[in-house]
Amino acid sequence: MVWAGGGEGLPLVPPGSAGRASPTAASARPQPGCGGSAAGSKVTMEVSGLPVELWRLILSYLRLPDLGRCSLVCRAWCELILSLDNTRWRQLCLGCIECRHPNWPNQPDVEPQSWREAFKQHYVASKTWTKNAQDFESSNCFYLFRRKKDRHVLRVGQGCEFDTLRAALASADVYDRIVLLPGVYEEQSEIILKVPVEIVGQGKLGDVALLVSIDQHCPTTRLCNVVFMPAWFTPVVYKTTSGHVQFDNCNFENGQLQIHAPGTCQVKFCTFNQSSIHFHSVALGVLENCEFTGSENASVTIEGIPSSERNWACKHLTTLAKSHCVFLQASDPALCNASKRGGWGGPPVRSLRTCEIVVGGDQNNLLPASKTQLVLEKAGEREAEVNGKLYTAKEGDAMTLETDSSDGELSTSSENEDDDRSMYKLSYRAHGLSHMLAHVIHSRPQTSGLTALQRDLELKTLQQELQRDKEAQSLASSLQGCLIRKCLFRDGKGGVFVCSQGRAKLEGSVFRELTYAVRCIQNSKVLYRLIIMLKNDIHHCKASGIFLRLAAGGLIADNNIHSNCEAGVDIRKGANPLILCNKIHSGLRSGIVVLGNGKGIIRSNQIYGNKEAGIYILYNGNPIVSGNHIFQGLAAGIAVNENGRGQIIENVIRENQWGGVDIRRGGDPVLRSNLICCGYSDGVVVGERGKGLIEGNTIYAAGLYVKSSEALNIIANAIHANHDSGIAVLQSSQLTRIANNSISCNSLGGVLIESEARVELRGNGIYDNSSHGITSKGDGVVVENDIIGNRGCGLQLLQTADMKVTKNRIQSFWDYGIVMLDQTKGLVQENLIFQGRAKKTILQQVSNAEDCIVQNNKLLTFKSKSDVAWTLENPPARPYIEGSTRGTSSATNSQKVTTMSTRIAARMDGGCHNNGSIFCTIL
Repeated sequence: MVWAGGGEGLPLVPPGSAGRASPTAASARPQPGCGGSAAGSKVTMEVSGLPVELWRLILSYLRLPDLGRCSLVCRAWCELILSLDNTRWRQLCLGCIECRHPNWPNQPDVEPQSWREAFKQHYVASKTWTKNAQDFESSNCFYLFRRKKDRHVLRVGQGCEFDTLRAALASADVYDRIVLLPGVYEEQSEIILKVPVEIVGQGKLGDVALLVSIDQHCPTTRLCNVVFMPAWFTPVVYKTTSGHVQFDNCNFENGQLQIHAPGTCQVKFCTFNQSSIHFHSVALGVLENCEFTGSENASVTIEGIPSSERNWACKHLTTLAKSHCVFLQASDPALCNASKRGGWGGPPVRSLRTCEIVVGGDQNNLLPASKTQLVLEKAGEREAEVNGKLYTAKEGDAMTLETDSSDGELSTSSENEDDDRSMYKLSYRAHGLSHMLAHVIHSRPQTSGLTALQRDLELKTLQQELQRDKEAQSLASSLQGCLIRKCLFRDGKGGVFVCSQGRAKLEGSVFRELTYAVRCIQNSKVLYRLIIMLKNDIHHCKASGIFLRLAAGGLIADNNIHSNCEAGVDIRKGANPLILCNKIHSGLRSGIVVLGNGKGIIRSNQIYGNKEAGIYILYNGNPIVSGNHIFQGLAAGIAVNENGRGQIIENVIRENQWGGVDIRRGGDPVLRSNLICCGYSDGVVVGERGKGLIEGNTIYAAGLYVKSSEALNIIANAIHANHDSGIAVLQSSQLTRIANNSISCNSLGGVLIESEARVELRGNGIYDNSSHGITSKGDGVVVENDIIGNRGCGLQLLQTADMKVTKNRIQSFWDYGIVMLDQTKGLVQENLIFQGRAKKTILQQVSNAEDCIVQNNKLLTFKSKSDVAWTLENPPARPYIEGSTRGTSSATNSQKVTTMSTRIAARMDGGCHNNGSIFCTIL
């Protein structure tokens, strides 16, 4: 140590003390090069010119007690001691035999935010086992003696006073320290631990091995730097049924650790090789920074309701656990990038049509997309290829189309066609769902609307979810049963198994290359919130990552679940978890599976890049799926099969290879207020025996395909700019009801009805489709629709169609309003049919069927340029939806999807890979 002036009793001179008043303080004089301390005296500090770097070098030789004394000298010394974080404090932390790197075993290459703080936390944690020393001594009347009881150190090994651990324990007094010299210590019978002691191995970890079975019958004990192996007569290496035990930096080889209530434990920086821990009704146990490898069954088993009888350590463990809770810390990007395996870091790379959602926040998982303006231009170019150039008139005016096509009759247009078009245009832009489409193609979102856009489309963070959900907030902050934090489970059969109403909380841990990561079974008809999982990384499991069975519940939030061979999360047999804000991706099968009466709330998750459905619901599964982004899957976004149900609300489902939502074989969901866009196949597929309610959704660049024998309701959706017909009903034995939808700008017709279908079309607006507005070969009714501005006929009836067509408003600028061909029959009456292009017939009837009745239709022809332009009024342009009267949808839900869908920009990088629908056949 360097002294100022070198004289006896002279003070240490702090850096930076020049130019200010010199406080008085006590200082110590350690010998040069050692950490000893000497008596101090009150002195006055003097000015020093030593550089800070030199002081740091000098102070790097001090031991922990001397660093503490120096920090108390004055503020300048305190700041200097704190500045030693990456030097002396790092040395102290890594040089301690009781602990390892603060981020071991998951991120040993990542520096902690503060080495001093990490060392402090470990030091405080290492003293937990002595917290009841005062109570224990008081019970033995030690409180009468006002001095602290001295602890003895007993040494065991060759040349020491004790040859065996059993002999040392027989002579130990309370809180004595037993030091084991390097060697192997084997006991031929069980050791009963009757007094609180500390057992520490000397040397490096692995130098001291214990082949023992210890049964703790005392209030507390601590074991450190020891390798435990089972004795020949039992696999149990340690057991406690009442007291508290603390393990620091130990290895467990091929053995079991058993903790029974009201016993507790704290295990830190330990390795379990083919070993396991069993908790039986434990009120609280803490496992931190441990590694579990090669398990033949579950590495950690937690069973039984946490005991109401608590020992003295529960209070201190609770304080310790809450002091550095993972949930309260910011997300660590290094954890998210921990795995270097191919395929888990992001969505699959391929040439995809992409949909850019113009919101703030993280878009790291989206494929590269242009900025909003370029997206809009691309979309405009795509529309121009099909429809000609689209432009928008003032609010309330009609959209008009301009074409440079010279095909057929369009080539005979006059030079005054622009004037003619302005006379024939109809004002239908302000229909009931037009605001859902206002910004999809035609304009960039206004600044005033971006705030609402970010609020409605951006995935909510876990903090935002917890703020609005008090139950989830309570679960996230609860602490009961076993806390497993920052541990690594790898290369074994199972990670954590929770059963028989046990409780567990898992934070910041990694589960990889196991058969399963977490398995939770309730074994009760009563729902219990068994498990809480926050910020864990679960990947490359041979089966599903998380299994929930038999009324199991809990909170699974902010985890990264990927690259598993089965489902990321498997929910069945009445399990009902809350699944929030996870990334579930790159799985070899589905992201989430809900079946066998499984339930659950699945909210604000990113689910992408899975080989099968993002969410698969079957066999009476009935979850609530809301606010998720489900994208770039290799099959369907959501599949509802085999009598599955569920409420699918306000999700963004995009860029999936198969249907955005696939419903078949008895599937009966409520599909409401979702954005379904830019898929490689149809947006919604309703296949064999599929049914349900499809309401208030925006289906963009994907379409809706129906081929079912069950009744179906399609209500108040915006179906826009799809690559085929907007809605195609190929088969519908029962009635398919299509009501109050906006069906516009689709690449083929608006609605296609095949010969084996029964359809009711009521109150829809069918606008600006590239072929016929409605083409029908089937049966049903077409009532009170607006069919305007389509490139082909407004309504075309073919083959043996049998339709009742009444009270519609129809205009086709380029073709006939209504065409009836072949053997069509039915009733066409009380329709208002506007003339389209000049000299074009309004209605064409070629059908020879005697029972095709056409009567009482009003045909409006254009007479002169002085006539007032036509408008759609009484009622206004359909779909006509007012407040809570929009179909069977609530105003609130419809408004939410409206706000969500009006501010979507999309681009198309290539067409659909085929013209047919791909069927979801996931098993």
